[in-house]
Amino acid sequence: MEDTNDMNDVKITSYDRLMRAWENSMELARDFEVYSKRVDDEELKEVFKKFAEEEGLHASKFRELLLKRQKEKMQ
Repeated sequence: MEDTNDMNDVKITSYDRLMRAWENSMELARDFEVYSKRVDDEELKEVFKKFAEEEGLHASKFRELLLKRQKEKMQ
């Protein structure tokens, strides 16, 4: 017999978490890029610029993993 609480719980899958991570990384990359253009402090500007690039790499990897899993589901 199945526990009724389990039937009413929202299930968050690995794919869901991956999608959320991708969305967050894209947003951070955009934010850091904007910040790098809006600060006067050169050191801070460079930090934001570097973080934007790094977060863009994270977003790219997450996207690659999402596409891979989508392709696997279609097969």
